Amino acid sequence: MKKYEKSAREPLFHIAKRDNLATWQSWGIRIASIAAALIVSAVVIVALTGENPIKVYATIIDGAIGTQRRVWNLMQETAILLCISLAVTPAFKMRFWNIGAEGQALIGGLATAVCMMFFGESLPSPLLYILIIVMSMVSAAIWAVIPAIFKALWNTNETLFTLMMNYIAIQLVSYFTSVNAVPKGSGQIGVINSITKAGWFPALAGQSYLINILTVAVLTVLMYIYLRYSKHGYELSVVGESENTARYVGINVKKVIIRTMLFSGAVCGIAGILLVSGTDHTISKDTVAGRGFTAIMVSWLAKFNPLYMVLTSLLIVFLQKGALEISTIFGLNDSFSEIITGIIIFFIIGSEFFINYKIKFSHSHKEVEA
Repeated sequence: MKKYEKSAREPLFHIAKRDNLATWQSWGIRIASIAAALIVSAVVIVALTGENPIKVYATIIDGAIGTQRRVWNLMQETAILLCISLAVTPAFKMRFWNIGAEGQALIGGLATAVCMMFFGESLPSPLLYILIIVMSMVSAAIWAVIPAIFKALWNTNETLFTLMMNYIAIQLVSYFTSVNAVPKGSGQIGVINSITKAGWFPALAGQSYLINILTVAVLTVLMYIYLRYSKHGYELSVVGESENTARYVGINVKKVIIRTMLFSGAVCGIAGILLVSGTDHTISKDTVAGRGFTAIMVSWLAKFNPLYMVLTSLLIVFLQKGALEISTIFGLNDSFSEIITGIIIFFIIGSEFFINYKIKFSHSHKEVEA
């Protein structure tokens, strides 16, 4: 008597963790993903607008670096985004999901604006700058540590907590601008100390944004050293890998959580200073302009490496600036430029999957005779 034994069905393919790739291989995958994104974007451009994709890409480049002013503006915007990305990175390495950088930077900017408005005429510049730096960093650090304390003591959900803190910060700034509106009822403060320029960062070598750029450059190096070589950087990495392991080796997990969020908040406060004292010279609920959420993507794409964040921040700002130029030159609305930007970023994010995982195809089993 014949009997057939059928092996269990296997899926057509399965996903397996990839061994660590060489640096050149991982960057090769990223470059290939950008090339694929440009090809797909070209197809979309032709299908939706009938425009020449080469001209569109040339317009993106021109919009980002076409003039000296655009180059400086690109570097400035990159510096601000990078600063906020650096701020959230220590918390992310600790697996504390700080989604509140938007609000923390906004609170730092609000503290800066308060110092400029109420002490700009009474304090000499050196003391005013010291007051701005201290108050902004402390204010943002306090704002950041509130959810950290609740997480450390009562294990609350930090994602929701920090997200909700953003909305409270936005409403506080909205109330402040409403009360101090110039003129009254306008809903906006206007340029603070426009005549005396008290609290404004001075221009270096004739460039208004140079202080911002140099500050973030130094901060990037310091953050890299802190995360990679300091005891605190090691501790937050261990906590991120396993809180139980961290406790086993004698690390005070609660202390690390609170300390790290104080640090992250203080760096967000620096971003608020750069935005208000170094860039806008005013405050509104839109001062941070969503950079707190974009910074999450920058940090993840760079795998929490501050040096790689320079590249990811530059790429995202480059695409954003260039996409705006598309709308202007070709008469297209902002939605189309966002489509192109979204396609490119989607492919870049997707490339991380192929860097970390590989797809293995299975061979189907045939029936065998027992």
